[in-house]
Amino acid sequence: MAYTLTKDLVTGNAMIDRQHQQLLDAINELLDACSKGQGRAEISKTLEFLNGYVEKHFSDEQDLQLKYHYPEYEKHKKFHDEYKKTIHDLKDELAKEGTNIALVAKVNTSIAGWLVNHIKREDVKMAKFIREHQ
Repeated sequence: MAYTLTKDLVTGNAMIDRQHQQLLDAINELLDACSKGQGRAEISKTLEFLNGYVEKHFSDEQDLQLKYHYPEYEKHKKFHDEYKKTIHDLKDELAKEGTNIALVAKVNTSIAGWLVNHIKREDVKMAKFIREHQ
């Protein structure tokens, strides 16, 4: 199942939507590699991308939230911090155990699913607040 930036995932903020599309593209590359039996070869690249992505993207989102005094900033930041920890833990697992099917499955399910749900529930709400307060 490929992920797409569907209407319910669009925030209306061009920068955030562009970054979300980059994220979905990376996840889709991993899914495509998995469908070809190459998931283990792709997982390291995906985790490296995610590690850099979350630093930049979360920083950009949090800067917007602070600029517009988003009332749920602390809650949103907590989600980001938890996600960063998840990425860090997965990178540690990769370093200790190497690539394996369980790790690929974990990235595919927990990471991709978590992000899509986070975008749908939290980022769309945050972007709406920012649009209303610009």
